[in-house]
Amino acid sequence: MKRLQVILLVALSSTLLLFGCGKEREEVVEPIVEQVVEDEPETIEEDVEAAPEEETQEDLPPQEGMVRSRVTNEWVTEEVNNTRPVTVMMPNTKTAAQYGISRADVLYECNVEGSITRLMGLFQDWSDFDRLGNVRSCRDYYVYWSFEWDAFYIHYGGPFYIDEVINRPDTEDIDGLSSSNFWRANDTGSSTDNAYVDTEGIKADINKLGYSMQYRDGYASEEHYQFAPDNAPNTLDQYSDAITAGKIDMSPTYPVTNCYFIYNAETGLYDRYQHLSGTADGPHIDKANGKQLAFKNVLIQNTYFEVRDQKGYLAFQCIDSTRDGWFFTNGKGIHVTWEKTSDYGPTRYFDDNGNEIELNTGKTMVCIVEDGDSFLVDDVKIN
Repeated sequence: MKRLQVILLVALSSTLLLFGCGKEREEVVEPIVEQVVEDEPETIEEDVEAAPEEETQEDLPPQEGMVRSRVTNEWVTEEVNNTRPVTVMMPNTKTAAQYGISRADVLYECNVEGSITRLMGLFQDWSDFDRLGNVRSCRDYYVYWSFEWDAFYIHYGGPFYIDEVINRPDTEDIDGLSSSNFWRANDTGSSTDNAYVDTEGIKADINKLGYSMQYRDGYASEEHYQFAPDNAPNTLDQYSDAITAGKIDMSPTYPVTNCYFIYNAETGLYDRYQHLSGTADGPHIDKANGKQLAFKNVLIQNTYFEVRDQKGYLAFQCIDSTRDGWFFTNGKGIHVTWEKTSDYGPTRYFDDNGNEIELNTGKTMVCIVEDGDSFLVDDVKIN
């Protein structure tokens, strides 16, 4: 019996020694495992910290005091960004002499009577114009597009259809017919396409009329367009149904202007051309500086319209929702819908998934198309 107890004690001791050895071996291995685990988080932390540095560098202004433009997303001074812009009505006929038009940050084009188009340029920085125009007459639907920027609306008279909106107390327009700061020049051979204004004249009229140079509270959204970051531009590659768009031809909807846009792969812009009735086909040029009009973004906006009278005066429904359109940038295009919900509300554009689109930094062209009209993209008809 004693011998059996001794054997059991020996066996138990051996077992305890084995467990003890196991613990010692685990304690030796554990520090090695811990060392490996500690190394991995350090590498991850370095990668995570690197990304914000790139974003910070990307968003650093080229000069102190500059901010991103609410109109183009380009760098501008705070003074420019906080000063209300101007919108200017311009003719687009063979007798038009367009001075300063290439500096428009957003350019609107729409039909008026007789199938001719009129242009409205939005200028965020209008601080140094010595000649801007020709300035032409108002059409009331343009006023609503001007409203959404809280801009000073500059025109030269207009038909009686404009009276209702122009005479509103919140409409801050500058009319060349009642101003002594506009002048006419005999340089176009036209009795109508010859009126101009300059920066000093605009400022004088603003002061005379008692307008504020600062944005009015609650009138215009500070985030009118949504913009993609410069270091991650919107290529439209994320859309499987995006189409290639080397040429956007608006001739079917603008039969007198016959304007079109050709994508310039070197600049990443859409250069504007037109073949006005009675003129040669060629680049659309600013007479002030000889520059061709070019745009980073082109928006096509199908809009309900009516013919008002036998003279062909038109009315467009500017406030609407879920209307069709197209967005072109970087040589591609996608179908969109647009909406504008109030007079001063911005026109917003959405992809087919319901997400608001991001424009790319730069100038934008907005082409208003009458419902039922079409245009061409690389010679393919788009309704």
